[in-house]
Amino acid sequence: MRIENVRTILVDRYLFIEITTENGLVGLGEGGAWGFHEATIGAVEKFKNYLIGKDPLRIEHHWQYMYRWTHFRGSAVMAAISAIDIALWDIAGKHFKAPVHALLGGKVREKARCYYHVFGETKEELFEGVRNAKEMGFTAVGHLTPFLDTPREEPLYQSHVEMITDAVETVAQYREIAGREVDLCIEIHRRLKPYEAVQLGRAIEKFTPLFIEDPATPDNLDEMAYIADKISIPLATGERMTSIWEFQMLLARNAVQLVRPDVCIVGGISGARKVAALAEASHVGVVPHNPLSGVSTAACLQIAATAPNFVLQEFPGDVWNVTDARPDTGSFLIGAALHDGEGFLTISDEPGIGVALKPDASLNFPYRPREVLTRLHKDGSVVDQ
Repeated sequence: MRIENVRTILVDRYLFIEITTENGLVGLGEGGAWGFHEATIGAVEKFKNYLIGKDPLRIEHHWQYMYRWTHFRGSAVMAAISAIDIALWDIAGKHFKAPVHALLGGKVREKARCYYHVFGETKEELFEGVRNAKEMGFTAVGHLTPFLDTPREEPLYQSHVEMITDAVETVAQYREIAGREVDLCIEIHRRLKPYEAVQLGRAIEKFTPLFIEDPATPDNLDEMAYIADKISIPLATGERMTSIWEFQMLLARNAVQLVRPDVCIVGGISGARKVAALAEASHVGVVPHNPLSGVSTAACLQIAATAPNFVLQEFPGDVWNVTDARPDTGSFLIGAALHDGEGFLTISDEPGIGVALKPDASLNFPYRPREVLTRLHKDGSVVDQ
């Protein structure tokens, strides 16, 4: 069996690849460098020259070859390797007529607990999102900011005391609505300086969040260790990391309690599974990052199914910020994972990763490239959001 073709497919905000073998098997993968799909496509085309004619079952060998042949990597390149890796695992499962999780050693759980995305440009929208998630049976809610998902065109300004006090009051309201039945996954989106993150983290400890995510930028791992050392809330981070070595350095600093590998940027199923194993050795939990499509969800669930230290699966569903509405998953994808009404996702036993693109997906949902647009402070300086 040999690889016959590799092609990229843009659908709405998503980048998929399909790898076809000469005997007709098709593997599906997704790239996660969502701001740089064009660059990822270029990397896929480069790797295509290598992949054509190769045995698709030599997954680890191809991963090492693509990763190590040049000295230049980064998110766009790793998104390409990730998409290819997922697609090759999909082919392997179909070849052996088994789900990928069976090839990884078999399931350690039958279903994966998940958290639901909540968005809001006003507090009322955020509070209503928590209520709705609880009513739908979710036992955890995430993407849950103590700030607002305000448009990037709107300049930012708050005094320090107003920012911290307002954020604490918002988390208090989340807990009141959620009660003890629903865990809160507090998302900071790297918006705070380390000293601000410590002050906020200490102030919301009494509301017992499951974790606080990305309180500061991941540029300096020692800063993340500083925050983790000074708050009692579990710290979750790693979504922007592109290699197992970055995660190893994070773990060595005791800078994380829940790692967040993104299967579509950290090297695919191969890379994410290695991150999970590294974390397992330190009794650190795994919460796979997943802001993308049902293809990403299907790939993440292979990790959820097989990693003993899996904790929770991010599940965006079909709810998105009103400023960036996405098509319903079922409108372009076959076999997407479903919420069971009790806070868990089904884990498919279909061969491969268990999903397929509908043939007309790219025609029905043309590509929508992202504009280069970030938020500014009231004084004109750039802020993180």
